Amino acid sequence: MIHLDLIGIGTGNPDHLTRAAVRALNAADLILVPVKGGERAELAHIRRAIMAAVLAAPVPTAAFAMPERASGGDYARAVDHWHAAIAALWAETIARHRPQGGRVALMVWGDPSLYDSSLRIAARLGAGGLAVRVSVVPGITSLQLLTAAHAIPLNPLSGSVVITTGRLLRAHGWPPGTARVAVMLDAGGAFSVLDPAGVHIWWGACLGLPQEALIAGPLAEAGPRILAERARLRDEHGWVMDIYLLERRADA
Repeated sequence: MIHLDLIGIGTGNPDHLTRAAVRALNAADLILVPVKGGERAELAHIRRAIMAAVLAAPVPTAAFAMPERASGGDYARAVDHWHAAIAALWAETIARHRPQGGRVALMVWGDPSLYDSSLRIAARLGAGGLAVRVSVVPGITSLQLLTAAHAIPLNPLSGSVVITTGRLLRAHGWPPGTARVAVMLDAGGAFSVLDPAGVHIWWGACLGLPQEALIAGPLAEAGPRILAERARLRDEHGWVMDIYLLERRADA
């Protein structure tokens, strides 16, 4: 039996880990370390830096190369094939390094339950014949870090918030029936499809890390600055993770 802990790690600052996350990492018999090629190779280094900061004693690790998701074509089909390939890699890596079973940990950006597919991928392990029990150790989300960094509440008074992705914002525009929209997983500048009139934005990138960047203001004025700063961070560090909150103001 494999006990798989999916551990939320915020945006990679060791201070983002809860005490439960630290305990789970220290209790692991094996820690999986996904490695992405090219500009995102630095993300594996961040995971290793977290281990160096919180492990009381060395824990064996197993690195594996993350497959690339096919671009173009049917999005849902491409994601399904991608998840299947990742699940196969998890199963093969676990079987090679822990054939006798035990506790396996995987660090997940943000929280495993918020716009992350680790739980869906883990569910495929059991379907593939691996005896596995999955636990989630919640993490600080980038949405929490964004609102904390700007010192704002998530929701307007007596109002609702829709959490969506850059891809969906580009495809469908502003979700109806809400004054605020939180946008995650944006490849860059999905807010550009919106009419900026009366829209305010709070944006953050690499939240909680030394290179953290924050911009807020009317979308018409802040949008171009955000695009420039995002490009600068990507050029300088090889990767960027960002998130933003939009508000449509009726009195604007």
